[in-house]
Amino acid sequence: MPETRPTDFAIYRRLLWQARTCWPHITALFLLGLLTTPLALLAPVPLKIVVDCVIGSEPVPGILQRVLPASLIASPSSLLGFAVVLVLGVAFLAQLQSMLAMVLRTYTAERLVQDFRARLFQRVQRLSFVFHDKRGASDAAYRIQQDTNSIQHIAIDGVIPFVTSTVTLGSMLYVIARLDWQLCVVAVAIAPALFVLARIYRTNLRRRAHTAKHLESRAQSVVYEVLSALRVVKAFGQEEREQARFVDTSRLGMQERIRLAAAQGVLGLLVGVTTATGAAATLFIGVRHVLSGELLLGELLLVMGYLAQLYDPLKTISRKIASLQSHLASAERAFSLLDEPSDVPESPRARALTRARGAIAFENVTFGYGSERPVLRNVSFEVTPGARVGIAGRTGAGKSTTLHLLTRFFDPTSGRVVLDGADVRDYRVADLRHQFAIVLQEPVLFSTSIAENIAYARADASTEEIIAAARAANVHDFIAGLPEGYATSVGERGLRLSGGERQRIALARAFLKDAPILLLDEPTSSVDLRTEASILEALERLMRGRTTFMVAHRLGTLKGCDLLLQFDDDGRVRVLAPSSTVES
Repeated sequence: MPETRPTDFAIYRRLLWQARTCWPHITALFLLGLLTTPLALLAPVPLKIVVDCVIGSEPVPGILQRVLPASLIASPSSLLGFAVVLVLGVAFLAQLQSMLAMVLRTYTAERLVQDFRARLFQRVQRLSFVFHDKRGASDAAYRIQQDTNSIQHIAIDGVIPFVTSTVTLGSMLYVIARLDWQLCVVAVAIAPALFVLARIYRTNLRRRAHTAKHLESRAQSVVYEVLSALRVVKAFGQEEREQARFVDTSRLGMQERIRLAAAQGVLGLLVGVTTATGAAATLFIGVRHVLSGELLLGELLLVMGYLAQLYDPLKTISRKIASLQSHLASAERAFSLLDEPSDVPESPRARALTRARGAIAFENVTFGYGSERPVLRNVSFEVTPGARVGIAGRTGAGKSTTLHLLTRFFDPTSGRVVLDGADVRDYRVADLRHQFAIVLQEPVLFSTSIAENIAYARADASTEEIIAAARAANVHDFIAGLPEGYATSVGERGLRLSGGERQRIALARAFLKDAPILLLDEPTSSVDLRTEASILEALERLMRGRTTFMVAHRLGTLKGCDLLLQFDDDGRVRVLAPSSTVES
């Protein structure tokens, strides 16, 4: 079935609600925009006064007779001076209005985009690993950084000019109709044609905009992939290959953007020709009315001055309808990210959890990624508080998946995971995850200082607590020997440090968190024997008094466990006695 896209109105409504914190600023911008209408109406008036009343002998318009002193009206030179002052005054007010609108627009636009980005970023962090594994990080990053700009283009650059242009259009049509209703009819006769053109092009422009955004996101994903695996690219000498891949992907996006620009250009051409036709017809009929005495020359100049400004709103309205399609496509992509369902929804009646005892049970747990065969089948075991559980099995047998189920990164397809007698789905997700400290095979460090990486477990930790955690992880002496000590930057993903150094910093983070349950996912598999001995010594201290799950390929690492779990290739788990032989 073809994909059903939301209507323009539905997107406008969601954007308006998203922008609710800036409604006062948008209202102020709207009111400032309305000032353009009287200023636009005043702009041609000095020319009419000079032509009809200063150069010619026509009387001053009635409204000026009521507001201006008689002495000013009686003298042509005084009237000319008034016209000059009026030109300067209108120009000053127009520039002042433009300056105030620009400053307020910039502030409002930046705040709208920042709030929208923050909301998307918050949502992306809460989406499941299944979503991120399927879509990749670059697509989400593109939507957060690029697609969110749509809110300012629609709410500020789209809706406000559209409304103010409509008001200006109505005001000018009223004035022209008062002067010569026939000219008014001729002037607006082109309006239906403009809206028909915009409607015809709207669907095509939205489709092309969607395609261009998708291709831009794909090009960005190539950059993300190459930069994150640059060592592999260089090691295999594949720079030219990746360059060609990036250029090919970028070229597709470039071609689609050119097609989009061409379509918008054709629409602009048709709009320009249509408005020029209306102006030519108005000029032809207006000159005939002047020659027949039905219209003064100054009035014709006033009408033509209004007409130039009249068609600007008409062109703005028709072009905005078209150009907004690109921004509507971006807004649609951003909202689709917000609408992604969560794989681990939190119950409205979820229980708080301060500190768990650490009693854990799997009760007939089955789990699979998608519709393929289950990774785990009817897994059942019990762990008492403070016990050590060793986990062994071949790659892909479900060892890491078991740890993910404990922390509710995923929920079981059937069965349940129990913590302290309650299903983990009954706890608040944040409270549940606070009960776990995790040390991975590949430790994750952020591109900040060593101290900040250790304190990632507890943002309010003191310097003394950070140092104590580092001592417990056998890494303090190494850190103290660095020129900048704990302030040393670890580089992107910690690549300025060795694998063993990164692992011990990750251990210090776990010490600092002081969680009741410890998850160790092959923490010593990528280090040498000497470093492994240091890490195992620190791990021994870390595991005391905590329920511990340790995944390992080296059987020696699992010695001393109270329970051994052997994961088979068919998704089943055998619970073995500590003295049993565990197959690697």
